[in-house]
Amino acid sequence: MLKQFIFLQWKSFVRSASFQTNLAMKIFMGFMALYFIGMFSLMGALSFKIIQDQLHQDPLRVVNKILFFYFTVDLMIRYMMQKMPVVNIKPLLYIPFSKNKIVTFSLGKTVFSFFNLIHFFFFIPFTIVLLGNGYPVWHVLAWFAMIICLIYSNNFINVFLNDVDAFFYSFLVIVIVCGVLMYLGYFDITKYTHHIFDAVYDQPLLVVIPIGFFALLYFAAFKYFKKNLYLDAGLSVKKQSVSTENLDWLNRFGSISTFLKNDIKLIKRNKRSRTSVIMSFIFLFYGLLFFTGAIEAYEGPVWRIFAGIFVTGGFLFTFGQFVPSWDSSYYPLMMSQNILYRDYLNSKWWLVVMATVISTLLASFYLYFGWEVYSAILVGAIYNIGVNSHIVLWGGAYIKTPIDLTSNKKAFGDKQAFNVKTMVLTLPKLVLPLLLYAIGHYTVGPVLGYILVAGAGVLGFAFKEKVFNLIEGIYKSEKYKTIAAYKQKN
Repeated sequence: MLKQFIFLQWKSFVRSASFQTNLAMKIFMGFMALYFIGMFSLMGALSFKIIQDQLHQDPLRVVNKILFFYFTVDLMIRYMMQKMPVVNIKPLLYIPFSKNKIVTFSLGKTVFSFFNLIHFFFFIPFTIVLLGNGYPVWHVLAWFAMIICLIYSNNFINVFLNDVDAFFYSFLVIVIVCGVLMYLGYFDITKYTHHIFDAVYDQPLLVVIPIGFFALLYFAAFKYFKKNLYLDAGLSVKKQSVSTENLDWLNRFGSISTFLKNDIKLIKRNKRSRTSVIMSFIFLFYGLLFFTGAIEAYEGPVWRIFAGIFVTGGFLFTFGQFVPSWDSSYYPLMMSQNILYRDYLNSKWWLVVMATVISTLLASFYLYFGWEVYSAILVGAIYNIGVNSHIVLWGGAYIKTPIDLTSNKKAFGDKQAFNVKTMVLTLPKLVLPLLLYAIGHYTVGPVLGYILVAGAGVLGFAFKEKVFNLIEGIYKSEKYKTIAAYKQKN
């Protein structure tokens, strides 16, 4: 039975429309995985000596102090990026497999997820170093067993949080507040949480508690998926009441107003698109890493432009790069209608431009750091409007990834959105403005750097129609490939 499941998964992979994209991405991700494996292993092997030499404290106790934030960040990353098994079991419901075997296989796949295995490359070397330095064997093994149980507990907690947005965002706010209070020195939650992890090390028999917690979560997840393993139950689309909205103020945009109204309704009514808007709002604060001196490596003058582009381009990168995938559920129907591609693309462009302008206004609090900082943000906004807005639409023609609007998985991006063409188009989005600013800054001064970057944005805006002729032609040539890809669900 296991062999059949694996065979079906392999066929799903090689027969998909984006097989070559997946293959290229998996090769790239393989190298990235090796990099992270090496870094985690190195940290696991060296952290003991570093903590001992630099902090002069017990390394195990120091690690226990940060475990709360370690597992919290792990859970948040899983929530936003880890794919849930429910997506892959739909095709199996048509095949005569028992529900128990389907659920066991689906949950078993998550056990071997990279989000679980990567932690082993830190904690196994760290545990070996502990044993090599004379720590009691049974105490260390009990502590390691607790870590493994908590890693997989996060895996199954994420299963339940998959559709509970309110709980997740409430949890996120609490964690951020705790982090800020800890940074300001008002309240250190680790003073209380580290006792829990210390207790398991001090009393190895207490390891039965995390083991029991993990077992309880697994059986709860098993029952949850088995109970909802029906086409008309957990996998069905939830029906909600629909209300009409008056968006007549958009009529001033003429023939593209219909598309703008549709996009605004899509953003308001769907989980994935709302998540993109939330992420774009978070991007507003990304500049604090550069302008407050929080990270020494980001203090170079060229990084100001990098920050300015991301601060004002949050919506452009989180929403714009997935045009036309947002319309994948009805894209074939839309393409059968008598509509102009130019109007469709113009509506997306105006939506990105409006979001960029709003982000620039909201980012006015950066004036606190001086006019030079806010000038970098304004220049980044001009470049986003004049150049990057065109590039994301151009790249969208090559991203044939249907989007599930009811799920916020992969809100940061999708592996199928990666291919050679989109990678090449990333260079003018990020590298070109940095290069232009560096040329101006290191030859004459920062003013010339700003002028060069802003000038590129103005030129892009001036030649908008010519660029759109090129983009429109690409969309037309890719039209039928895109429709075929959107019809596939694997």
